[in-house]
Amino acid sequence: MAQPNLEWFKREFTFDLGAWMYPNLIERLRGTPQRLVERAGSLPRRTLVERDGDRWSIQENVGHLFDVESLWMGRVDDFFAGRETLRPADLQNRQTFEANHNAGSIESILDAFRVSRLALLHMIEGADLSVVERPSWHPRLNKPMRLIDMALFVAEHDDHHLATITRLRRMFGDS
Repeated sequence: MAQPNLEWFKREFTFDLGAWMYPNLIERLRGTPQRLVERAGSLPRRTLVERDGDRWSIQENVGHLFDVESLWMGRVDDFFAGRETLRPADLQNRQTFEANHNAGSIESILDAFRVSRLALLHMIEGADLSVVERPSWHPRLNKPMRLIDMALFVAEHDDHHLATITRLRRMFGDS
């Protein structure tokens, strides 16, 4: 059986991409809603809501991706406003735990995520190079982050949860 991903909060990041990578990251972010549909959209409900111990279910992982979109959009606002420090994340993920995503439908979560991600893309696609490369302080990582770095961070976060969903699919027999 495949091992779980390295815990997200234990990941380390090196932010050294050139601005030429920004369009590629935009495309990676644009693809996440469809990849989620492909990985979770047609699974039986029992597979979607089954947990691996106390870890989130597939549906809760999808719900979490929707939940953090508001953080990403807020941080984009921080970059455009030229704030020195980015708004902090809720490190306990209270929103996801309180949302009870397993009680809803996967279709509604996927639709909400798609709409939210399109809004995020609309915010960042036309960003001027001066905004893409202007650093702000990331409070948890304790280092500067540029908008291009945030796009990489979000794409990596998406992939972290997609890999978790794939692991859960295999674990529960729906690979």
